[in-house]
Amino acid sequence: MADTQAKDGYYYTEKHEWVKVEGDVALIGITDFAQNALGDIVFIDLPKPGKQIKAKDSLGTIESVKAAEDLYSPISGEVVETNATLGSNPQAVNAEPFDTWMVKLKNIQTSELGGLLTAAQYKEYVSKLD
Repeated sequence: MADTQAKDGYYYTEKHEWVKVEGDVALIGITDFAQNALGDIVFIDLPKPGKQIKAKDSLGTIESVKAAEDLYSPISGEVVETNATLGSNPQAVNAEPFDTWMVKLKNIQTSELGGLLTAAQYKEYVSKLD
């Protein structure tokens, strides 16, 4: 999986979550590497809007045919929206992991982005996992 996809303009964690900042909102999802490792995703449990989240806190659970894994927040903020489409179509994450956000946060702590990986750093990190 050395050619695992990582897009510029996103920040990454070593647990394979991504965050993309759009204005004062952060979108959070999982990487191509994560969805490949999980296999077919069958259910995603996400927090309700209004919940305060700190960086590295659990945002919910992702269940696949292979495993159930926690989703962790790369940065702190308040849940403003969850992707309602995922309730009926969790497989969208498998099809388009970078276009399928799971949670939107507001009141984000942008200072925490410096502790995350860039696309190049994430690709290098993943290449060492092979």
